[in-house]
Amino acid sequence: MESKEYLLTELKIIEKWEKDQKGLWFWEKLSRLPFKLLDKFTPKFIQDKIGSLLDELGSYIQTGGQYLSNEKAVFQFIEKKTGQKVNDLAELKDVPLEVMKQASTDLTGKRKKAATVQGATTGVGGIFTLAIDIPAVLAISLKTLQEIAIIHGYDPKDKRERVFILKCLQFSSADVVGKQAILNELSSFNHKKQESTEVMSQLQGWREVSLTYTEQFGWKKLLQMVPVAGILFGAFANRSMINDLAETGTMLYQKRRILERLESPVHSIEDQPQ
Repeated sequence: MESKEYLLTELKIIEKWEKDQKGLWFWEKLSRLPFKLLDKFTPKFIQDKIGSLLDELGSYIQTGGQYLSNEKAVFQFIEKKTGQKVNDLAELKDVPLEVMKQASTDLTGKRKKAATVQGATTGVGGIFTLAIDIPAVLAISLKTLQEIAIIHGYDPKDKRERVFILKCLQFSSADVVGKQAILNELSSFNHKKQESTEVMSQLQGWREVSLTYTEQFGWKKLLQMVPVAGILFGAFANRSMINDLAETGTMLYQKRRILERLESPVHSIEDQPQ
């Protein structure tokens, strides 16, 4: 178990990262302006495909569906990093934070490569193959976050955990107001004991994810009209998207695990006067 000093140091690093996210707001606002107009000229079948993300994400929250990750594959990945056999998700809760972070970084590298190939491949056909790229990137995004969740000892088969994963998805590309709102909500996530009927109430802003994807794919819409540019930028955009998403997932899951460890009896004893 890490010392309280170590946990607090890591927590400060994450809190600094959270504050740094505010610096993106001005440029995000500028970059989004053209795409409000660009969307008006986007073919209807592309708009329909982006709109279908709403239904797919709703289904993901309820059942996980086709997006649920292979837990055993993540266990094997951790075993290669630690040299220790992992038989159960609960065993990962006590893995050192540094190992969790490194495993998440290594896994991110693999997912970035997959996303890069995906973006380049669908870029061959220009804007028309974008309809294939959208669900593919969504699948990579959700599975990346789920794998990071498992590495940190959390179970994506739990509906509430899928809510947290979706919030990470929102956070990674929200503006500063959205980021702050999501951080406020997630700050007490582990202390909320929602009944299953209340889970969907946590998704008041989940439609923003679809709007965010519309904006994220704006550059692709513009550049994939020219197939060669679509190959290059499709690869870059997908790689960048997964990188930002994985960074968000790692930071927010690290924060949850740190706060849980700080609240554990071991560190409570450290605080008691001798």
